[in-house]
Amino acid sequence: MRKVWITTTLFFIIIFAAWYTVIHFGKGLVINQPKSQILSPIEPSKTHKQYWSMNDQNIMLLGGSVEDNLFQLVEVEKHLNLLQSVGGNYVRNTMSSRDEGNLWPFDTNEEGLYDLNKWNETYWNRFENFLIACAGRGIVVQIELWATFDFYGNNWNINPFNPINNINYTAERVHLPTEIKTHPTWTENDFFWSIPSQKSNLKLLEFQQKYIDKVLSYSLQFGNILYCIDNETSVTSEWGKFWSIYIKKVAIENDKKIYTTEMWDPWDLSHVAHRETIDHPEIYDFVDISQNNHNTGDEHWNNGILTINQLIKNNMLRPLNNVKVYGNDGGRHQSTQNGIDSFIRNVLFGAASSRFHRPPSGQGLNDTAQHVIKSMRMLVEKCDFFNGLPANHILENRDLDEAFCRAIEGKEYILYFPDGGKINMKLPDSIAEISIEWLQIHEAKWTEKAILPTNNMKIQVETPDQGSWLAYLKIT
Repeated sequence: MRKVWITTTLFFIIIFAAWYTVIHFGKGLVINQPKSQILSPIEPSKTHKQYWSMNDQNIMLLGGSVEDNLFQLVEVEKHLNLLQSVGGNYVRNTMSSRDEGNLWPFDTNEEGLYDLNKWNETYWNRFENFLIACAGRGIVVQIELWATFDFYGNNWNINPFNPINNINYTAERVHLPTEIKTHPTWTENDFFWSIPSQKSNLKLLEFQQKYIDKVLSYSLQFGNILYCIDNETSVTSEWGKFWSIYIKKVAIENDKKIYTTEMWDPWDLSHVAHRETIDHPEIYDFVDISQNNHNTGDEHWNNGILTINQLIKNNMLRPLNNVKVYGNDGGRHQSTQNGIDSFIRNVLFGAASSRFHRPPSGQGLNDTAQHVIKSMRMLVEKCDFFNGLPANHILENRDLDEAFCRAIEGKEYILYFPDGGKINMKLPDSIAEISIEWLQIHEAKWTEKAILPTNNMKIQVETPDQGSWLAYLKIT
């Protein structure tokens, strides 16, 4: 009898210990973070429509990462820790598998062919663990559902949806090419024409839907997710519209609300393709303007402001995101300096997010990116940021691309000098004094506060030396 009692007691002790371990350590990445970071889902701000909010607080999304398909990174937690340590809270995650060492979402048979009805559980475990890690750190994830470049060129040769790579359909059945040698802008893959309003390729659409449903089965569990349908798409707007409406309906059926956008290929934001996103808030809840980051200087700045004003005039104001900021010396798109400048200009002209593109096309999360992200977080937290507006009109003696201003006129001013400079600023009629503090971008350090002399309602602002500088001026 005594042995039975001891055995029973030990059994319940073990059960209690197991329960305690699961509750307190099971999702360690989440519970080790402040609970306030994951209380409420992301949503457009109720007070400042062009920004996002979480937990009833406006947030500026700043980020950078070494990869775009970040969930495929084996030690992703270390990378997220680094991002968080410098004030970052925003990553891009393409559902892409084209890089060496990446996993595909489907399982294979003995012959090495994919079965689109069977899942690669390791792939999905990576995805889930990544989402858990981001949620626990208060990091917002912008997911791109269809990784356009996975469906063209050499990437299509190894893609499970290619008819020669799976056991589920033939090229004749789904009218898909088995080889594509052109760039995605030629739109020669009918994979992106399967929906009912286009070619109504229902056999292919069946497997596309299963894949999207699988993604949503994980992502809808988290409130820190934004959705982008494609990457640099050139296909018709019907495709993006179909999937945006579909995933929103699935979300509603699961008592969730989600926010979507589309990313078009043209670099010019005035291109009519972008109007398919800009002019349709009933389909897209935010506007991704990443392709504007191919542009430089005043053109880049003015494009962002014009798009915001366009949304305001049409009573359609909502967040503008930049999930890709290009620029890396030796890369394919723009210089490192332009990457820094574009990242900062995005924040100052009023975009809701700014994230460095992966190397070699962007800075990723290298030392330069870390200092810029940290500097911008320090600035946002120092001032009354969300009430500011772009204000280059108050600058005098300004050379092209020399300086950029955001201000609450009569209260505080932010100036960005990409490469040193000296400008004059017009001030209100009466001020007591105006203070200035400098933020050295490449060091993420503030200088001591100083008082600037005024002369006939004007002040002169000159950087301490060359290089990238931010100035914070406050009227007292």
